[in-house]
Amino acid sequence: MKGVCAGCALLGMVLFLSSNIYAKEVDVMVENIHWLGHDTFRISGKDVTVFTDPFRLKGTDSADIILITHDHYDHCSPEDVRKVQKEDTVIVATPDCAGKLSGDVRTVSPGDRLEVKGVRIEAVPAYNTNKEFHPRNRGWVGYIFEVDGKRIYIAGDTDRIPEMKSFSDVDVALLPVSGTYVMTAEEAVEAALDIGPEVAVPMHYGSIVGSEADARRFEEALKGKIRVVVLKEE
Repeated sequence: MKGVCAGCALLGMVLFLSSNIYAKEVDVMVENIHWLGHDTFRISGKDVTVFTDPFRLKGTDSADIILITHDHYDHCSPEDVRKVQKEDTVIVATPDCAGKLSGDVRTVSPGDRLEVKGVRIEAVPAYNTNKEFHPRNRGWVGYIFEVDGKRIYIAGDTDRIPEMKSFSDVDVALLPVSGTYVMTAEEAVEAALDIGPEVAVPMHYGSIVGSEADARRFEEALKGKIRVVVLKEE
């Protein structure tokens, strides 16, 4: 019996240490996620920098990979893409964006998977269920992509959709919360619970529609359930 108890204690300690290491790794990843407003993020990995939906950029950073979720002007902005695009930048986008962009553009539809510069990328559905701004039949997307071993989900412009329950092993979920064109904060709470990330980050507010109050409602409703980090716009 003593041997069994000692084994259980050792296993418990290993699990505790592993959990702490994982939590610290996720913390490091969150520190390297920079919100540039709206749905625009700069994710800085050890060997790669990923931008999502560049829009109204102020800085002079450059991107190794640019992920574009759909062709609305506040997501597919050729002018902003050019600001961060290098000669070898790879742009991943929906087919309706391709004609607006130049360089190495790779088109995707929901369900597609690819690997770019060591980053595994999956295009997942993004659409409205109770409004018509983002119809499902347009084939617009969000992305689940892996940077430094952590899986990040950028939802794009979407409502809470059934597919979210099948998104597995998401470490960080970047979710719209403003309502009007996308999920409300309350709907985003349910989406976060469906996905079950280690950390949820609210987005899509403070620019065209929505405010920080939406992000704070989202944060408050998930207390004790999912850790929420409300990033400051850079």
